[in-house]
Amino acid sequence: MNPLLQTSGTIVNVIAILVGGSLGLLLRGRLPDRIILVVMQAIGLSTLFIGLSSAWDLTLVTRPPGVIAALLALAIGGALGEALGIEARLERLGDHLKRRFRGEGRFVEGFVTATLLFCVGPLALLGAIQNGLVGDAEFLLIKSTLDGLSALALATSFGGGVLFSAVIVAVYQGGVSLGAGELAQILTDPANDPRVLLVNGVGGLMILGLGLGLLDVVKVRVASMLPALVAVIPIWWALGRIL
Repeated sequence: MNPLLQTSGTIVNVIAILVGGSLGLLLRGRLPDRIILVVMQAIGLSTLFIGLSSAWDLTLVTRPPGVIAALLALAIGGALGEALGIEARLERLGDHLKRRFRGEGRFVEGFVTATLLFCVGPLALLGAIQNGLVGDAEFLLIKSTLDGLSALALATSFGGGVLFSAVIVAVYQGGVSLGAGELAQILTDPANDPRVLLVNGVGGLMILGLGLGLLDVVKVRVASMLPALVAVIPIWWALGRIL
């Protein structure tokens, strides 16, 4: 399959983030704080809904229970992420970019928040897999719309750090799409494969954490939990041998 077709959804997604983020920078300082607050709250509520909807996939994995596998994966993965200093490393990367591009307030927070929001979630993974397997970019087009609006709102609040998240999206989603062709023999039905459901469900719980942060309820160290996305499948497999 043509690589451009395999990554078409990611290309549109990156453009949407850059356009939305650029518009947000142009509007920065021109919108009343109360409008920005309401928009951010709307994004936070939508993020909670998306996270909850995705986390529900865990209930579809019953043997062994996906919820138990997700709980263990988040706990073990979170501990590993803290030990590896993933969140601190992301913040240092943001600090490095901030030094190179001065004058942006809340640059690091914007980069980290946007990167996690755009990359951690079911649409990013499942959309990239489907785009790579069959050239279907429908999920990523939906994600592009959401990400473009989110980038606009985030950039008005956090600044130019939001734009640099597009690089991570391009590498992550593009890499998954290009590698998805190799998974064709394993994931014949990605939407119903229990391994994909598990990753989607764990990603949904992490998205819930992002939503709580966007609403200023509590700051969840979501970046440190990223290893859970990889750990959940072997943990589920091990549970199947025990239960």
